[in-house]
Amino acid sequence: MHDPRELLDDGPAAARRLARRRYALDLPALAEGLRGRAEAQAEVTRLRTELNRTSRGGGRSGPPSEQAKEAARALRAEVQRAEATARTTGQDLTDLLLGIPNVPLDTVPDGDSEKEAVEIRRGGPSPRAAADARHHSDIGESLGILDAPAAARLSGARFSVSRGAGARLERALADFFLDLHTQEHGYTEHSVPFLVSRDTMTGTGQLPKFEEDLFRTQVGDRELFLIPTAEVPLTNLLAGQLLDARALPYAFTARTPCFRAEAGAYGRDTRGILRLHQFEKVELVRVCAPEDAQEQLALMVEHAEECLRRLELSYRVVLLPAGDLGFSARMTYDIEVWLPGSDAYREISSVSDCGTFQARRADIRHKSPDGRKAPVATLNGSALPIGRTVAALLEQGQQPDGSVLLPAALAPYTGFRRILPGGETAPD
Repeated sequence: MHDPRELLDDGPAAARRLARRRYALDLPALAEGLRGRAEAQAEVTRLRTELNRTSRGGGRSGPPSEQAKEAARALRAEVQRAEATARTTGQDLTDLLLGIPNVPLDTVPDGDSEKEAVEIRRGGPSPRAAADARHHSDIGESLGILDAPAAARLSGARFSVSRGAGARLERALADFFLDLHTQEHGYTEHSVPFLVSRDTMTGTGQLPKFEEDLFRTQVGDRELFLIPTAEVPLTNLLAGQLLDARALPYAFTARTPCFRAEAGAYGRDTRGILRLHQFEKVELVRVCAPEDAQEQLALMVEHAEECLRRLELSYRVVLLPAGDLGFSARMTYDIEVWLPGSDAYREISSVSDCGTFQARRADIRHKSPDGRKAPVATLNGSALPIGRTVAALLEQGQQPDGSVLLPAALAPYTGFRRILPGGETAPD
């Protein structure tokens, strides 16, 4: 969320920056909302002052007269009406601000889609040729480790069942990622709720804009949402807190299931395990001083890349254009893994600098050594999603004999390096 005064002070410049992501900032409506809130609050203050003076008898000694009592009763009613008006005008302004996306940094390129993303670098081994490469769903079925029909019987489209070596591989990947991030990258692992409140979802920007993409539960009068990513609970661990600047940065990680309705994505990636309603992911969150955000962003990209390097996967890093940024992000690097079975690079991690946008919504501030209080910066990234990593390992590791060779880094976690047709495993 934004400070409305800052948007109005920037005026046309803020509108131009938001127009890069195809958002039309209504400056007159914002100014009117701010003016209306200020006037309503001023009226409440005026009436309360008058009520206090009347209740004290206007400075006269002795008990208040009946006339004074009646005047006080009338003023109390006016105060209540004015407070209701102040709440309404304040909520109207908040609703307006909650719908305004983050302002992209000037260094973010122009464009509306992944086609305008700017490639920064490539990593890992040379990409495997797409000729004769099989899709991961075909590989998983032939190995007996992916069972799409069973998932469809249980839950319908866009769910997955893994079994045997496939399920073991998923567990191994999660442990590998968590060990790497906690033991070498300095993150603190958390176990967090998978159901969170509306306020929690609002704090990181999923609500109110993306409610149709969320799974919601209702038990009695209690409403909870299934998390779309661990970014939501991890970031909100600090909601409403005043942090000591000397303790920054915070670095959190968690392995959670992620639940996404994908309401606007039907027709894309319907085959395989790339776009599911439920999948697992290891998430990274960092919280820092605003002036350190870009440095922290580069560090998080490096942490996500290290996962792919150790898994010996071919990938590239791209900088997203302004029109393709997530709602809460002001800059995002996507890391795309090579999928020879699809003859394409596909996103496997998205690492974003949100600036102070989420911190303002969730009321996360820090106190500097000189006593100033200000919002922190928040950053988040995938490192990595389990299902998409499995897809990449199957497609890049497929062998002429139908087996799949896994990277050496996973052997201590899986107990095997090769998955054979039929689901059997071998140490090499």
